[in-house]
Amino acid sequence: IEPRHLERIFERFYRVDTARARAAGGTGLGLAIVKHLCNYFSGSISVRSELNHGTTFTVRFPLVEEPNRLSAH
Repeated sequence: IEPRHLERIFERFYRVDTARARAAGGTGLGLAIVKHLCNYFSGSISVRSELNHGTTFTVRFPLVEEPNRLSAH
């Protein structure tokens, strides 16, 4: 992904390659939905991309431990 696109790829309806997305039926909502879900669950998403080599998305959520159910009884 070209660097000029990276700051916008999480926006609703933003598509890097509009011709390819149209052929595949994409709407540009996927990454926006993922970002919204990450924010909702106090997580985060980040992207690292090297043009013509690959792109890595990292999704992180906080670890929440459930209380020990056996000790509650």
